[in-house]
Amino acid sequence: LTPKPEFTMMGRTYSIGYESDLDNTLVDRPRRRVCDAEMPWAIWYPLRRAGSFEQLSAQEQRVILGEHGGIGRAYGRAGLGTDIRLACHGLDKNDNDFVVALIGPELMPLSAIVQRMRKTKQTSLHLERLGPFFVGKAIWQNEVK
Repeated sequence: LTPKPEFTMMGRTYSIGYESDLDNTLVDRPRRRVCDAEMPWAIWYPLRRAGSFEQLSAQEQRVILGEHGGIGRAYGRAGLGTDIRLACHGLDKNDNDFVVALIGPELMPLSAIVQRMRKTKQTSLHLERLGPFFVGKAIWQNEVK
């Protein structure tokens, strides 16, 4: 294997502010998701929001993120995928805002999530950069204890 530093992605878990169990939000849930043997497929990618998003009011941001998140929640309820979102402000050479993982039992529904989200206001109007995408299937996952 040859290291490819241009594909290095680093981020930190974060809370939005309404979570009642920070240990679960910041540590346990991401570990469970990434180690779930029933969800071996993953698409990881960085993204950077455009400045236009930051200029919106908090209410406008909530509406836009609600549209975007509603798609993800629908796929999650159907058992087709879940996500891990990491904040990476100031942590990578490309100054991305987030690293996102879509994780699921099959690859094609994860691709469909990306496709559906391309039509949201968040993605179509307020992203400066999206990708590169890293796609893989786990051949072994550590059991969460």
